[in-house]
Amino acid sequence: MLDKYGTGQDPYCYPGTSVLRNSLGFTSDRLLTQAERALSEVAASSIEFAPPPYDFPYLKNIHFRLFSDVYEWAGELRSVDISKGGTHFCTASRIEPEAQKLLSALAKADWFQNLNRDALVPAIAELFGDLNVVHPFRDGNGRAQRILFEHIIVNAGYEISWWEVDIQEWTQANIDAVVCDYAALTKVFEKCIGRPISN
Repeated sequence: MLDKYGTGQDPYCYPGTSVLRNSLGFTSDRLLTQAERALSEVAASSIEFAPPPYDFPYLKNIHFRLFSDVYEWAGELRSVDISKGGTHFCTASRIEPEAQKLLSALAKADWFQNLNRDALVPAIAELFGDLNVVHPFRDGNGRAQRILFEHIIVNAGYEISWWEVDIQEWTQANIDAVVCDYAALTKVFEKCIGRPISN
């Protein structure tokens, strides 16, 4: 049986199912999804903004805090190759070097904190799209990455809200970015990145 990423029988799933092994003991994908969403929303509310560095350990810690009540592998890099629809994510063996490369470039760019909004929007869009292709974790990548980017954007001095974008627009923008077409993601972040945060 194929799982939602099309990997065949996935060692992360219960045998013969597409349900991820979980600490809650759920064998129903629907119940697991509901519980995971509820628990990760509570966990997300406890993750406070922190200043840089926004490095790979920072992202892994966000993922751990979001999902440690549900998955034993929370915060750990996936060990299997995954794809979704026609999108193939970074091979497992290249996750760490590719993520390190992107986040090292962010550090060299001084975390984007000296960019005005016109420059910040496309820079954020490109970095988000590239990091999404890495997809470091077996599940929960989007939620962990959005919190990371909230922190990057707030640190750069701007408000951020994801409510301006619908799911179809968001999904297609990320698909486009796989082939380095960042136009749709740039439009997304044009909507999501708000006014400068007043001191």
